[in-house]
Amino acid sequence: MNRRAHDVRVYDVVQETPEAVSIVLGLAPELRERFAYTCGQFLTVRVPSEQTGSVARCYSLSGNPHRDEVLTVTVKRVAGGYASNWLCDNIVPGSTLTVLEPSGTFGPDGTNGDLLLLAAGSGITPVMSIIKTVLACGTGDVVLIYANRDPESTIFAGQLEQLTREHPDRFQVRHWFETDRGVPDAAAFTPLVAPFAARATYLCGPAGFMAVAAAALAGLGVPASRMHREEYRSLTENPFEQPEPTSSPGSPGADGATLEVEIDGDRHTLTWPRQEKLLDVLLEQGIDVPYVCRESICGTCVCSVRKGRTRMVLNDSLPEKDVQQGLTLACQSLPETDEIFIAFDQ
Repeated sequence: MNRRAHDVRVYDVVQETPEAVSIVLGLAPELRERFAYTCGQFLTVRVPSEQTGSVARCYSLSGNPHRDEVLTVTVKRVAGGYASNWLCDNIVPGSTLTVLEPSGTFGPDGTNGDLLLLAAGSGITPVMSIIKTVLACGTGDVVLIYANRDPESTIFAGQLEQLTREHPDRFQVRHWFETDRGVPDAAAFTPLVAPFAARATYLCGPAGFMAVAAAALAGLGVPASRMHREEYRSLTENPFEQPEPTSSPGSPGADGATLEVEIDGDRHTLTWPRQEKLLDVLLEQGIDVPYVCRESICGTCVCSVRKGRTRMVLNDSLPEKDVQQGLTLACQSLPETDEIFIAFDQ
């Protein structure tokens, strides 16, 4: 089992809509520091399975990390989706869930900038965390454009209405209901986002919605660097089942770089084979590395290249400015020089 996995108690289950529930988790005092999070992050949940032992799914946190003493994730049923239906049908107050510590990089650096937030369906969950945090802890003005099938399927409808009453000068919501206006397209979305196109923008929702919203923004000249996206994908591997060490560090040779890595205050020196990704090398040596998706999406395995040079096979979570400052994703990194020093200090 992954050493960053913990059993937590379900404090409450809230029926948000006929298809979605919020699961409220209570933390034992000794876990509070381990589960400190920033707005926009997510938890990875272990769901039991008779076929595979378990499956892992990621669900965003919807609370204000500076004010809320509990953790809340929201799960929407997916037609044919095993994990979402199992959680909605089986989790009750008093249940226990095994979860990984918070991960993710979706969220603003501060709380004083003006934001444009675009969400659809359960994509409101990390966006809600951003809204609550900015309104409670900063001075930024926030506009939310929120698409749903109909009013009855709108997650957090009551909370959003309350926030607009509490912050009438800083927060506004513009709903898009498919029952009234049809499925949104880029042309229809453009006049909605145009007045706020100069703001940092955060998008979360189904792939089709994300494509439409991004196309509308791009058509207004918004650069990709100001469009921050959170994409929901099913994990192809299970981070709860951490592999056993399979080899010894060995000696540096022509087929590998000499790697020095610092993590949790410890330093390790080992060989890094040229065609093997950094995360795989470290897990093979039994080194406790933070990771979730292994697909460049979540940003959990971010680390700093302090000496030498590496390259990433894929990068779907680190902005270019972070890459230029030496950050890399362990799950996607290959060595390019003979000597490399990497630190996990993010």
